[in-house]
Amino acid sequence: MSPAARTEVDSRPVSLTHIQSFVAVAEEGHVGRAARRLHLTQPPLSRHILALEDELGTPLFERTARGMRLLPAGEAFLHHARRILAEVDAAVHTVRGVTPRH
Repeated sequence: MSPAARTEVDSRPVSLTHIQSFVAVAEEGHVGRAARRLHLTQPPLSRHILALEDELGTPLFERTARGMRLLPAGEAFLHHARRILAEVDAAVHTVRGVTPRH
């Protein structure tokens, strides 16, 4: 990838919804089960995964007849994705615990 192309890929924001979708599919190993878990239908969830792969510039899953299997890039991203979601949850919990000043 050229430096100009890399900058273009790196400048795109990664959606939190796409990260949540990725973790669900990675843990379930199947788009249908992950969609049920997230209370979505399969088409939007599949679009989330494709958009994330596009944002990151690499495939994260191998699509198989039986479901989805993480590729090495997906394995590497899963650890970070879980930490990101945990940090967001912690931040929300902290902010909600702050007493508003009037």
